Amino acid sequence: MQAAPTVAPETMRQPVATPAARNTAVDCYRGLVMLLMMAEVLQLSRVSQAFPGNPFWAALAWNQTHVPWAGCSLHDTIQPGFSFLVGVALPYSLAARIAKGGTFRGMLFHAMRRSLILIALGIFLRSMHSPITYFTFEDTLTQIGLGYTLLFLLGFAPNRTRWCALGVILFGYWLAWMIYPAPHFAKDHNLGVAFDQWFLNLFPRTQPFVTNSGGYLTLSFIPTLGTMLLGLIAGDWLRSAAPRIPYRKLLLAAAIGLAAGALLHFTGICPVVKRIWTPSWTLFSGGLCFLYLAAFCRIRPLFSLVVIGMNSIAAYLIAEMLRGFVTDSFRIHLGPHFFAFFGAGAEPFVRGCAILAVYWLALFWMYRRKIFLRI
Repeated sequence: MQAAPTVAPETMRQPVATPAARNTAVDCYRGLVMLLMMAEVLQLSRVSQAFPGNPFWAALAWNQTHVPWAGCSLHDTIQPGFSFLVGVALPYSLAARIAKGGTFRGMLFHAMRRSLILIALGIFLRSMHSPITYFTFEDTLTQIGLGYTLLFLLGFAPNRTRWCALGVILFGYWLAWMIYPAPHFAKDHNLGVAFDQWFLNLFPRTQPFVTNSGGYLTLSFIPTLGTMLLGLIAGDWLRSAAPRIPYRKLLLAAAIGLAAGALLHFTGICPVVKRIWTPSWTLFSGGLCFLYLAAFCRIRPLFSLVVIGMNSIAAYLIAEMLRGFVTDSFRIHLGPHFFAFFGAGAEPFVRGCAILAVYWLALFWMYRRKIFLRI
């Protein structure tokens, strides 16, 4: 059997004979995203409740909480940032694999395997406190996995095709929701819920699926692919312009995304709702992602964020799996009220800072020993 031909460099958007140098700005941005996720241990909502009327703690608490439905807080930018950066990293990954002699078929199988691992890992994390495997597909990793192979294929397409694919994804998704005979973009009564009431009940469950308490949906992976596609375009811009930074393109894309998302929201055409990942949310959050990326390309790399960003899967697993273990260890070895020396109201915050320090030290240990989890 003949080996599959090596992908020709001209099929890419730029020469790929050698891989590009690592972009630490991307690592910093990814580090911020993971830090915001891990920082849930600070329990800022509890601290705010302990200091009623304090605007400082109230603002911090609001930005560490998902908005109830329409709108956007800082916490709402975590998942789109993580998804966007998957797209940004893809051109670098493809270039590195092609430079090592990778074939299209081999890379396609790798992308499909990565998709399956991400889906399985998301289901595993959501099943940790369930008596049986909890089949659900709204987890960040699962959502990325569902669209990753399509993103890989678009990695070999010209930018015009990518923009057209983005338009088809967003307009087609919006049109499907508008045609479906239910209140448009309403929680618990929409196209995505109807799909999940059929699809999720195909799997073994302790009780029939009715709705997700947060409103999250399996079908959100479709517009999430749009977010990853925006990241793919941004990553291609960065590689094409290296060592320069295409600030004008990044900032123009940020302005267009923010303006388009806000326009669709305030005209009532399509609300900005992260929980169901409306097309306007893809545009609005995508604009924020372009803005963040431009900012991190501008500032000096922050080592503390690079340590986290270079091991994002490890950071994700640490945040999901070790919180209870570290908290219990503190309670057992230091006592239940060791962190109350600033007062009972601030105790959750102080304890959370200590937990964050443990998380970072674990990632720093892995960084020093060049241990990086890759899928």
